[in-house]
Amino acid sequence: MSTPQQPAYLDNAASTALVAEARAAMESAWARPGNSSSLHGSGRRARRILEESRESIARDLGARPSEVIFTSGGTESDNLALKGIYAARRREDDRRRTVVVSAVEHHAILDPAQWLADEAGANLAVLPVDENGVVSVAALRELLASDADSVAVISVMWANNEVGTVQPIAEVARLGAEYGVPVHSDAIAAAGHLPIDFAESGLSALSIAGHKFGGPQGTGALLLQRDVACTPLLHGGGHERDIRSGTQDVPAAAGMAAALRAAVTHRDAHNAHVVALRDRLRDVLVAVGGVQVNGALGHPDAADALPGIVHVSFDGCEGDSLLMLLDAKGVECSTGSACTAGVAAASHVLLAMGLDMGTARGSLRFSLAHDNNNDDVTAVADVIGDVVDRARAAGLLSAGSRTGGRR
Repeated sequence: MSTPQQPAYLDNAASTALVAEARAAMESAWARPGNSSSLHGSGRRARRILEESRESIARDLGARPSEVIFTSGGTESDNLALKGIYAARRREDDRRRTVVVSAVEHHAILDPAQWLADEAGANLAVLPVDENGVVSVAALRELLASDADSVAVISVMWANNEVGTVQPIAEVARLGAEYGVPVHSDAIAAAGHLPIDFAESGLSALSIAGHKFGGPQGTGALLLQRDVACTPLLHGGGHERDIRSGTQDVPAAAGMAAALRAAVTHRDAHNAHVVALRDRLRDVLVAVGGVQVNGALGHPDAADALPGIVHVSFDGCEGDSLLMLLDAKGVECSTGSACTAGVAAASHVLLAMGLDMGTARGSLRFSLAHDNNNDDVTAVADVIGDVVDRARAAGLLSAGSRTGGRR
């Protein structure tokens, strides 16, 4: 019996394959039981693995080990930063009720920000973006200049997970420092793929997630400056600087640290490989006709784009139809963030960038990693023309049925 052919996996922005270094680190940590808070030999061994992992992550992200707080993933890190800093800042001064986010944040930021507005008395300020998804620093400057005393926290992502646009984080952080407002960045799409130096960035807090750079799912960290107050969301035990209580998952921390070490070590070579594939894939998709490339990659100067993301809109198509047709032919991609997959709505990121509803709904994200190759791009090239033709035909048929066949 023949072995089924592996699909062309082009959804690495959702989750990457576990790298060998992470697997080995986790297997070693699993070899013996031990709670890292226990005082006996097995506990001390677990604590040593945990702290060595913390030190490794700190080195790779330009942070102090004491600034690395282990969490269950990016969503928890984002929630802890936004809710925790907001609560601490407002406790110090009740006037600090404004939460500032960009219009293209992941829902792990947008949803807790909305929760703070609905349940915790926050005023939500949303920064606009341009047609490439770049946040308006001018709008932030105007907001802070008019009433910085009311701002509790600012959160702007390092790079967008859907269209790949890299944000001007250094400028955002400088503005926050100038007005004395802590700035958090969701760097989940960027860590392991772009150079990150937490100390140099000027940020107060930064989130990462292990499964975006070859680590295990369900792992993450919040980098938090020692002098930034943050009210914990979880209580009981006082783990992680008394900011994130709960017995630490030592094997997961070791796996995430090993994966990040491998990603940073090989980043330049991996990025060169991925960019070459990305550019070829973009050309394959554009050749279909009626295709718009979105985000920074669609601009003549793509220097401020993540290396592995190609986000495109197909005229006359529904993204969900394209996705399923491609999946049937062995090509796996996405219509946007995996956290909102299956939701019949246009991406808030694309709408914020000014795309109309039809264009936004006809979009796909292809995301590559170092373990992709030219065969994966060829797999797309072999089927994309037929898939788009079928999706457009289905769209025309659907439009005709809605209008009773009238033109």
